[in-house]
Amino acid sequence: MNGAQAVIRTLVGGGVDVCFANPGTSEMHFVAALDDVRSMRAVLTLFEGVATGAADGYARMAGRPAATLLHLGPGLGNGIANLHNARRARSPLVNVVGDHALTHKRLDAPLESDVDALAGAVSGWVRRSLTTGEVGADVADAIAAAARGQVATLVLPADVSWGDGASVAAVPARRPAPHPAPEVVDDVARVLGSSTVLFLGGGAVGEAGLRAAAQVAAGTGSRLLAETFPARMARGAGVPDVLKLPYPPDAAREQLAGVQHLVLVGAVEPVAFFGYPGTDGRLVPSGCTVHVLATPAEDAVAALQQLAELAAPGATPAVADARRPGLPTGALELRTLAEVVGALLPEHAIVVDEALTSGRFLPGATVGAPPHDWLTLTGGAIGQGLPAATGAAVACPDRPVVSLQADGSAMYTVQALWTQAREGLDVTTVVCDNGAYAILAAELENVGATSGGERAGQLLDLGGPSLDFVALATGMGVPATRATTAEELATQFRTALAEPGPHLIDAVLPR
Repeated sequence: MNGAQAVIRTLVGGGVDVCFANPGTSEMHFVAALDDVRSMRAVLTLFEGVATGAADGYARMAGRPAATLLHLGPGLGNGIANLHNARRARSPLVNVVGDHALTHKRLDAPLESDVDALAGAVSGWVRRSLTTGEVGADVADAIAAAARGQVATLVLPADVSWGDGASVAAVPARRPAPHPAPEVVDDVARVLGSSTVLFLGGGAVGEAGLRAAAQVAAGTGSRLLAETFPARMARGAGVPDVLKLPYPPDAAREQLAGVQHLVLVGAVEPVAFFGYPGTDGRLVPSGCTVHVLATPAEDAVAALQQLAELAAPGATPAVADARRPGLPTGALELRTLAEVVGALLPEHAIVVDEALTSGRFLPGATVGAPPHDWLTLTGGAIGQGLPAATGAAVACPDRPVVSLQADGSAMYTVQALWTQAREGLDVTTVVCDNGAYAILAAELENVGATSGGERAGQLLDLGGPSLDFVALATGMGVPATRATTAEELATQFRTALAEPGPHLIDAVLPR
């Protein structure tokens, strides 16, 4: 058995049976081995950032790793932004990066680079396979490392792949996440009350975690907040409705004003995304004590259930009522776009939200929709939405995926549409087309760059020429329409949801 065959067989044996790939010459033995191991599903992407983002979306929904296959340092570099988002989401991901044959490294060929250093920036675990005989064990270790909620990068030299004498290795059993110590739960129970906020992230914003947290809130008067960009959050009718901490620092500080005890549950201490002149990036109020009920590596759901049993036995958690906005009419704007989504969102949908500034009304419009999952831009590196929707659809083929996508960030990874068409994925993309990097217009003011004029504005504007998302989508095999009114959006959204396969709607919004 050659090294590439052992790699794929070990991956499949360890439960990693999907690989999002953009291969090159150094990965050809891996590609050839796919014919020998048909239980591995290989999904071709046209850009490495689509492969890494899709693996992230897959992991968030499947709860287990997908693999990627990238070509040398430049290919890894193209995929780094969405590996960064995966790292922030604590997604399990096995990132296989091909490299030059060990005998070729010394020649400094044109594509030579320090793959290990690049990988280290976004990986919790990095290893370079050096011998064919050990490659199976290396893959098994990579799977075990990824299962701990991190990107595990295996650098695979070409001659290790083509060499003979490899064997399949068994993957160690996954260890369950540790529970917090009883004294930690006791200490947190003593500070619960109206001046306490439970700050939720990770597994704590799944349905079981939200119910336990809402029980604590109901029984103690404590407040609940979720991190700004959770990896996967349960929402909808019958699920506790928990507000997310706002993105703008001033609004976040307002939400936290007066809090004396901030309890972290599967989340880290909140800070502003950026530093602004004359302001402190730390959002926790002065005099507030920060407590840790469960770290992101611990079982946040178990911690909340223990806390609820101790501090709020018998309390009834508040949940969202079933309600939908009426279908709007007239002009298509941010509010009416959100109302259309809320009115028509199907049951058990997976919503991938990279609407950015166009999404401000979405939470309120969808809170009472049928139960669904909401995926967000965890690391802030835009271009995550379309790939993550692709991976989520591969992971959950029986669930509709709705991708709410800003126009500027859509262009980072628009090639994901081709993969959706090729794989026949049930993804409905709504492009929020306001013709601008609108978030940067606000940030220009926030950072105090008040001298920004016409030339600065040109770097924030997407016109001249305007992007034609209908042409872009149809050119990659995805049926597409354009909506300019609320009625048109509702008709097109309903049709797209009813028909199998991918669709795109270009929702034209005011600039």
